[in-house]
Formats: sequence, C-alpha cells, structure tokens
Amino acid sequence: MAKTTTAARAIPFKPIRARAEQRKGGAKALEKLLPEKPDMKALAKMADDRILAQMTQRVFSAGFAWSVIENKWPEFEKAFLGFNPARLIFQPDDFWHGLLSDTRIVRNGAKIASVRENAAFVQEIAKEHGSFGRFLAQWPSSDQIGLLDLLSKRGSRLGGNTGQMFLRFIGWDGFVTSPDVVACLRDAGLDVASEVKSKGDLAKAQAQFNAWAAETGLPYVHLSRICAMSIGENRLAQ
Repeated sequence: MAKTTTAARAIPFKPIRARAEQRKGGAKALEKLLPEKPDMKALAKMADDRILAQMTQRVFSAGFAWSVIENKWPEFEKAFLGFNPARLIFQPDDFWHGLLSDTRIVRNGAKIASVRENAAFVQEIAKEHGSFGRFLAQWPSSDQIGLLDLLSKRGSRLGGNTGQMFLRFIGWDGFVTSPDVVACLRDAGLDVASEVKSKGDLAKAQAQFNAWAAETGLPYVHLSRICAMSIGENRLAQ
C-alpha cells in the first residue's frame, strides 16, 4: 500500500460543519442526512459476486443515466450469470460476443469487456487475500488514493470517479471528489484545481481528509458528505 506523504495545512473542520448545520436546519437535522457509519466487518464478509456486480453497475453508470441502469439491473444479473467471477472467467468468447446483441443489457462493447477483465481481477485479489471484501476492509482510509491507483491499474475502467463511486457504493469508508466537495476544499483554502484529477491534487485532498479525520474522529464518508453540504446548491450531496 502506498503512503500519502503530502502534508495538509491547518484548515479546521469546525467552521465547515457549522456552515453545513446552518444550511440544513441544525445539528440534528444534519445528522439525519448522514449515512450509517461504514461497517468494515460486513464489507469483509461481502461475497465476490456482489463486489463484481457493484463494479459493473458503476462502470455502466459512468456517463449514462443511472436510472436506466438501475431499471435494467435484474436483467444484467441474469445476463452476467449472477456476476459469479469463477463462472464468468471460464465463459468462451462466443458468450461475450453474444452479449453485444443482448437487449437485456446496455450493449456497450468496451464496458461488456470490462466485466470479463474485472471478473479475473476479483478472482486474483480473492486468491491473494481470501476475498475481495476482506482485501478492501483491510485497506486504510488514510490511503484511499493508493487504493484508487490499484483499482485503476489492475481493474478495468475503474479509474477516476468510477473507482470512487464503487468504493462509496460498496460501503468502504472514503471521500468523493464531487464538484461540491472540491468547492468546499477550495473554499477552505486548499490549493487544488476545480476538478481534482491529478495525482498531486488527489494527494492534497487525501492529506486534508486525513487531517480532518484526526481532528474530528469522524469517518471519511461523513466528512465528505458534510463538506459537500456546506457549500453550493442547498441539496444533499456526496
């Protein structure tokens, strides 16, 4: 696991939380908008087929209407054999070619191919660590950028925002560099671009969230949500 060494300057989280509370109707109202704390024990027990299913849903949702993917998801499950990695990696080329004309799913060749590649990726990690969920549960939130780098290099189409959303939906404790979160970081004085994509900017964001986690004791997903709700349009955000 890579280590994040970029130091964060002293940007306190208290005024950010106070602003979010004011915008959302008070401390109790804000608390109700936060998700449950991530359960690493539950994540460690998650079956590999559910991991691959969530990877696939995030990949197909990228650049596409999420509602369309969600509505078709039961058929995705059938078309991809319940996302069982062991079954999928042994399917012949004809199986994958047939999916290109399968109306049950969104017929995007590159994304269909990513399922095959990610099935192998999940299998490899599971052999190394017992299960993919166990691997994720053991990876520290203080090195999210290291995990994102691994997903990007060893997985298929899991880079950028797709990797972050996969981790969020799977229940791993991390932050998301959504427009509102980035606006919050910039408003607080962090020197990052308006779109956090470079390794340098990701390292700065990681260091800042690490500092806030040490300051508050809050999980990263809560820090991220509160940060987002403290700025921009007054809506529930990441």
